[in-house]
Formats: sequence, C-alpha cells, structure tokens
Amino acid sequence: MDAGLRAICPKQTPCKCCHAPALPYGVVDFHKNCESRRRQVLGISGVPIYYHRCPVCQFIFTTAFDHFTNEDFLQHIYNPEYLLVDPEYQEARPRRDAAFLCRLFSDIKPRRILDYGGGHGLLAELLRVEGFSQAETYDPFVPYHAARPRGRFDCVVCFEVVEHSTNPARIFAELSDLVTDPGLILVSTLLQPAEIDQLGLNWWYAAPRNGHVSLYSRTSLEKLVHPLGFQLGSFNDALHVLIRELPDFARHFLRH
Repeated sequence: MDAGLRAICPKQTPCKCCHAPALPYGVVDFHKNCESRRRQVLGISGVPIYYHRCPVCQFIFTTAFDHFTNEDFLQHIYNPEYLLVDPEYQEARPRRDAAFLCRLFSDIKPRRILDYGGGHGLLAELLRVEGFSQAETYDPFVPYHAARPRGRFDCVVCFEVVEHSTNPARIFAELSDLVTDPGLILVSTLLQPAEIDQLGLNWWYAAPRNGHVSLYSRTSLEKLVHPLGFQLGSFNDALHVLIRELPDFARHFLRH
C-alpha cells in the first residue's frame, strides 16, 4: 500500500452486542437520512460514514460517533436541521405513541411509567391527561428532563432511541435498572429486514444523519437482553417487549 494512504475505517472492530470481530460492511454519506426515501432534504456532505457488521449476531453499526460527547451530538445531529430528517419527532410520533399506550393499557394502567429518551416530554404529558398520573420523561439531551429519574418504574417505554446509542449494552443496562420486577420495557426500533443482504446500507433505516448508529437483528437484541434476565417478545418488526416477570397490567395482551 502507498505509504501516503491511511485506512479511515478499521479492518475489524469488536461487535457491540456479542464482541465477535466485526468486519467493514459499507459506507454512506453522513447526510443519508430517513426522509431520503420520500424526498431529498439535504445535499451530499462529503463525509463518509463506515459501518461494520457482525458475522455472529448480524448487528450493523458504525464507530464514527463513538467519541462524541452530548455536545457533539447536539451540534452535528440533534441541531435545528434534525426536524428535516425526522419531521415526526416533536409532535406526530408522541401523539401516535400516546394513543397506542392508551389502547394497550385501557383496562389496567401501570402505576409509574417512564418515557426514556422522551425529548421534550409531550408523550408523558399526554399520558398524564389520559389518567397515567405518574408519567415521567428522561432525556439527557433535553436540559429540563436530563436528571436521572428516581426509583424504578412499572413500565419503561423507549421509542426510537436504541438505534441512536453508540453503546447498546449500556443503554439496555440502564433500562434494566429503571424497571421494577414485575414490570416491562417497551422498545421500538426497526429490525433488519429479511432482504438486508440485498439492500445493504441502501436500507432506508441506515441513516447516520438521523443518528442511526446501531441497526439490530433479532439475534443481536437477544445477545443484549438475555444476560440481563429478560425474555424478548415482539408485536412486529418494530415494537418489542422485555420482561423478567409478567406484571398484572400486561397479562391481557401478553398472555397469548
């Protein structure tokens, strides 16, 4: 190799879910985002973002942001342009999620519920209006909600968050520490589709400008949650439930 050339992507790096050596998988422009499948909202940035894939658990991830501080993320990802690449973030998604939780827990409500990574707190606010009297928000990127909540919660919801984590093991450990037993955790993140080998990083969800740095397979999620004592179930490819001991308020929808 020419002495002037330097690799800008490691030839292998430990998988963040199972620690097996993960190999380079592909590269996309930093501005690739989830809205690209509908319309172009940003031009080419010229910054390459490399992803690796684990041959054991199929986890796809980038190390490009591993050194970022919260301030770095606020400057480069969660800045005013973020609404261009995720226009549902502030209002449409929290309202849709609140309606879903109200239907899900229409008979028996969890006593305490936490929205982990809940942004400006709209979801918890809507839930309190609907009778979830102890609904709280935690989000380290929003100063008003950045203080770690006290105690544990009967239900922790973590919607469209774990794909943003540069340290999946840590975020699932934090979720584990926040939930009671019995209790449950609801996680939404889109799993890799069956045709991922054909799509590669052309998959619309592989979107570094959205902060999607961790793209899970079912196996990779299991590698993370089973050591914490959780069983993993799914409503569909995007919504998952983690349970150690089934709480009474969830028996009506998990029994089957």
